[in-house]
Amino acid sequence: MWKQSDDSDFADDLALLFHKHQHMQEKTSELETISARVGLRIHPGKTKPLGINTANDGPIMLGGSELEEVETFTSYTWVAL
Repeated sequence: MWKQSDDSDFADDLALLFHKHQHMQEKTSELETISARVGLRIHPGKTKPLGINTANDGPIMLGGSELEEVETFTSYTWVAL
């Protein structure tokens, strides 16, 4: 019924939840480092932080690039059965 993908070059719609802006930066950097170890890259142009009821203490950085913060989230996920 379900097919497992053998192509692990892409991972979409990953949501990371944090209570503080500082934790968001720390975990984003950690995720980037761990992903690189297994050959994955996070595209800064497709990565968008969304803060809800949090103080913005500055931009979230990824690979030296400032990430564009957004106010809403839309997922375009397709499921094939």
